[in-house]
Amino acid sequence: MEFTELIDLASEKLGGAVLFANDDFFAPKENLLKASTPVWREGEYTDRGKWMDGWESRRRRTPGFDWCIIRLGLPGIIRGVTVDTSYFRGNYPEHCSIEGAVFDGLPTVEDLTDDSVQWIPLLPQMALAGDSQNSFPIQYDERLTHLRFKIYPDGGVARLRVYGIVSPDWDRLKRSGGDIDLAAAENGALVVSCSDMFFGHRHNLIMPGRAANMSDGWETKRRRGPGHDWAIIKFARPGVIHSLEVDTSHFKGNFPESCSLETYNTAGGAEENLTDLSVAWTSLLPRTKLQAHTRHYFDRELLETSVASHLRFNIFPDGGVSRLRVYGKLVE
Repeated sequence: MEFTELIDLASEKLGGAVLFANDDFFAPKENLLKASTPVWREGEYTDRGKWMDGWESRRRRTPGFDWCIIRLGLPGIIRGVTVDTSYFRGNYPEHCSIEGAVFDGLPTVEDLTDDSVQWIPLLPQMALAGDSQNSFPIQYDERLTHLRFKIYPDGGVARLRVYGIVSPDWDRLKRSGGDIDLAAAENGALVVSCSDMFFGHRHNLIMPGRAANMSDGWETKRRRGPGHDWAIIKFARPGVIHSLEVDTSHFKGNFPESCSLETYNTAGGAEENLTDLSVAWTSLLPRTKLQAHTRHYFDRELLETSVASHLRFNIFPDGGVSRLRVYGKLVE
């Protein structure tokens, strides 16, 4: 799987934040992690200069570089980054680099900027292109909570995407004692494959909170032939499912007519084969009617199930679903 298919660990949707920047004179640091695609506003200026949809520092007149500190929305193992310089043409940085660190709890800005912090090199100084998607793989296999993003010597970056594998606090989840959402991104789940996601990305299905609008769900194109659409979710750790929520909020003229769910248990590493028609899935929820703009709850309707590592969510024939919640107990 390409690293850009993984979860954006720094996304503001997940709680990611730029906590500090040494300079954001022309455009605020908060723009860097916006979920939206960067935009250009022709002829729009502020009292400091051209309005830009990104983080932009002033022109540096002394040696050095500009930098900011980012708290990941979800701690995890980073597999790659995309430094998006969209619309920064004569004002993008020449190079960038990234370092990481691990902190317990919620460190203050003073803690994060202290000289004693041991920042771990993740990405050496790399050349950037203007108005481009600059993607770089990262090879570091330990859990991280914070990043330091450096730009050389100054300039503007529209967005920073930090793709990786969520690494939740398993001890805390175990201490909770009850069911958890096995399919939640924040608990390490990943939508590894789907039949289609023309209108809405598959990862939206497992994001935290309620969907903000229709664009914040998973939505397929209109199916003109036989068959149905589907998505396959990999749990971070296997579990036994006790209840489900299928939320079609915001989908009124384009919700699926019905849905079904199936489970599979594998020793790991086989999810790329789960799209094969020969795979024997176990029925969890038989095909069930859905309603528009509704949160559907299922528990008694579930068929007896054993330990599952993967879930296949089928929608008939097509359409959109805001969120899928799969509540159950972790299995060691």
